[in-house]
Amino acid sequence: METAATTYNQYIQTHSSTLSVLKKRENLLAWSRFLCVIVTILLPYFLFPVSLLLGWMIIITGTSIFLFAVAKDVKNKREIDNSNILININKEELSVLDYQYFHRENGSQFTPPVHAYANDLDVFGNASLYQYINRCNTEQGKALFANNLLVPIPFQNILQRQQAINELNSKTEWQQGFQAIALQEKVTINTQQKINLWLQEEIQPLQSPAWKIVLPLYIAFTFGLTALYLFDVIPASLLSAILFICFVFASLQSKKVMTAYVHLSKIADEISVIEQLIKTIEVTHFKTESLKLLQQNLQVQGSTASQQINSLKNILNLFDVRLNILLFFFLNTFLLWDVWQMRALNRWKNQNKNNVNLWFETIAEMEVINTLSVLAFNHPHWCVPTISDTHFTFSASEAGHPLINIKQSVTNSFTTNGIGQVTLITGSNMAGKSTFLRSIGCNVVLALLGSRVCANVFTTSHIKLLSSMRIADNLAENTSTFYAELKKLQSIIEAVNKHEKVFILLDEILRGTNSLDRHTGSKALIKQLIKKDAVAILATHDIELAKEENNQSQNITNYHFDVQVANDELYFDYKLKKGICQSLNASILMRKIGIEMEE
Repeated sequence: METAATTYNQYIQTHSSTLSVLKKRENLLAWSRFLCVIVTILLPYFLFPVSLLLGWMIIITGTSIFLFAVAKDVKNKREIDNSNILININKEELSVLDYQYFHRENGSQFTPPVHAYANDLDVFGNASLYQYINRCNTEQGKALFANNLLVPIPFQNILQRQQAINELNSKTEWQQGFQAIALQEKVTINTQQKINLWLQEEIQPLQSPAWKIVLPLYIAFTFGLTALYLFDVIPASLLSAILFICFVFASLQSKKVMTAYVHLSKIADEISVIEQLIKTIEVTHFKTESLKLLQQNLQVQGSTASQQINSLKNILNLFDVRLNILLFFFLNTFLLWDVWQMRALNRWKNQNKNNVNLWFETIAEMEVINTLSVLAFNHPHWCVPTISDTHFTFSASEAGHPLINIKQSVTNSFTTNGIGQVTLITGSNMAGKSTFLRSIGCNVVLALLGSRVCANVFTTSHIKLLSSMRIADNLAENTSTFYAELKKLQSIIEAVNKHEKVFILLDEILRGTNSLDRHTGSKALIKQLIKKDAVAILATHDIELAKEENNQSQNITNYHFDVQVANDELYFDYKLKKGICQSLNASILMRKIGIEMEE
């Protein structure tokens, strides 16, 4: 934590110093442009009577210097924006290190209506894994990260991603530079869809080979016609009539490009960001095989993905000349401007139509890797989990909840191996049972997307995680809490009956019914889980249920969280212990709120 905080503070100082220099340069460039305009206007005024040539030389030179200063100013403004973004990134990281992250995007838009564990483990929403961890900025990256939180990635991909994270973990400057590019302009899924709609258009207008001959002949004709007028060979009326015909012809051709233009208009800024993101990946020297494979996705025959995207951006910028009506009237009438750009787009489509989605996927994957490498850098004490292909094994040494401040977090160690195993955790209210289950669950989710986890040592099988912890009624569906829980348990039982490789986390199941039915139902469920070779951890207040260990000692193991009482005050250590809990606190809590308990 200290190392990360020190690094971020150093970066803030560095970027602030750079920003100060850039702002001074901005003022200098502003004065330079102003003086250039004054000199370019005034000097020729006094020089023209003396020397016409010298006056025009001053105008040409002054205009050139002015345009040069404008170009420099545009570049300088981009650098100012980038410096501000980098400063904000580092300030944000310092806030996150202090667990002040509730202002960040929480990913609630990705919350599925029904999921095996998302609601129980706070995957999305306020104070969620997504809100704390995510550093993706493109919509594609955010969607991929959200999906990885919901669905474990394949076993081999986990190992590859772990290696990639280890490499980027030491490249903080690269991490932030990559983020800063994506923050320049929001890259949306809508833009990707617009490009795909255009790529899927089978009809390519103005594709006829005849245009190779028609275009140069047309330009020669319009300019030749204008030359004839300038040399008084033809009258203005004839020129006007023929140019009107040319304008109509050019307009008819322009109608053929409108479908493509509608798909691709106003995305040039996003395309520019995509180009920069891809170029950053292309030019970086990576050692890890998985990162090299991502770079291979960006290879295009005889070119690179960034060069191809730059080409598309340039075509789109030229297409947007139509937004300047006067300039477009001239260019389209004399040059058939739209025809040239449409044919360039057709060539680009034919060369790259099978590559575009792969490029977006590569950016998204790199953003997720970058996100998880930032998490690793912020938490150097977190470990790289071992993912076992053996079913079932789980072991955690000093595991804590990823979202609890390290200064307040209490860690626990826990191991369970083999199938048909049920761990019962008893304990008093507020002693830590639910938090322990969520600590296990959250770390499993992180491990199965390739991330570091909040533990000293962590091993888990590649499994399907299922849980039932936080159940709420649904007035819209006229569903009671008890029925909602039964539906959740039904999905768990169906997976168990199919002998899927699952790891189940249950917290106070069947709480919506009477104590007798709850005990009977819980007991039956435990027997079924064991019979079907499932693996589960079940937190319960039911001490009688925990006594089932006496009947099935090979399959049931008891742990507990207890509470110490001194002078009617409760003291929790939140440490997991072997055996059944012997100390309960409900009566003390009830007495504290005024219920007259009998001694």
